[in-house]
Amino acid sequence: MSEHSEQNRRAWDEVHGRRHESHGNSLGMDDHLRARLGPLTGRRVLHLQCATGETTAQLADAGGQVTAVDISAKALAIATTLAPGATFVESDVHDLPSDLRAGQFDLVVTEGGVLTWLHDLDTWASGIAAALRSGGELVLAEEHPVAACIDAELRWTDDYFDESVIPHVGWAHFELTGDPAVEPKHERFWRLGQIVTALAGAGLRIEELDEFPGGWRGTDPRVPGAFVLRATKP
Repeated sequence: MSEHSEQNRRAWDEVHGRRHESHGNSLGMDDHLRARLGPLTGRRVLHLQCATGETTAQLADAGGQVTAVDISAKALAIATTLAPGATFVESDVHDLPSDLRAGQFDLVVTEGGVLTWLHDLDTWASGIAAALRSGGELVLAEEHPVAACIDAELRWTDDYFDESVIPHVGWAHFELTGDPAVEPKHERFWRLGQIVTALAGAGLRIEELDEFPGGWRGTDPRVPGAFVLRATKP
């Protein structure tokens, strides 16, 4: 596990329980993701960066044979209570265990603020490609990178082309009860082109890239707030 991944694991361990308690009812897959999954009964599904398992439970309830992965043991402890029929694996998604990279999954799902925690897109994408069987599909639903760069008045506040790792403490995108978080974490920004290029470079075929207004920031409806990407393994 890289130094950045280990620091992020500690930061998430610190807040996962409180986040689930305060926001659990609002977590889970969004409509854009749900609409692209199709029937799940009997399909082997790999859910990456599953956090506390709200989406994992929905995938399992829909009939998927779900294996879910997260770096945080404290997150997985909560997730196992929400989706007792799923299989959970504690792992960094940059370094998936060999049994998950054996080309056995029909579908890989990952969504909801996952990309900012990655520090090597190519390694992440190659793990997804290795996990999928021939004909298997990736569905990624994520915040649009443009939404992270502007404020409510449509002013650019961040550099879209900044590739630096950003260390900071605290959680601006959800409220926490109790003591303030103190563990440092490291995030970085990925452009849409970098995401597509990494997945294509791993041998996946891009089938759909759609963009939508909205998103958790409540950006102006003229601005892309979210996107969904579907890709298949030939």
